[in-house]
Amino acid sequence: MSVKTDLGSIVMVCAAAYLPVVNLTAFCMYGADKAKAKGGKWRISESALLTVAVIGGSIGAILGMRVFRHKTKKKKFYLGLPAILAVQVLAAAAWIILIK
Repeated sequence: MSVKTDLGSIVMVCAAAYLPVVNLTAFCMYGADKAKAKGGKWRISESALLTVAVIGGSIGAILGMRVFRHKTKKKKFYLGLPAILAVQVLAAAAWIILIK
């Protein structure tokens, strides 16, 4: 095995552990913010909701947005989250191609 393959394996294992956690966190954040919005309570900032998507939680954020019907009318969410996901998918594909 080459060092390149070993590094690729390590990154894949870390991603397999990290991505479910960050996506579940994003999903829960959207649900919590929707509940807080209905209750008139302190809210999670839009920048925090977008940041969790940028750091890998874009699928959870999109699912949370749709399931909870939250932030669906705001352009930066209904256009921004799919754009973030597209960039992440392209980056992952490029990385996979580069490690081979």
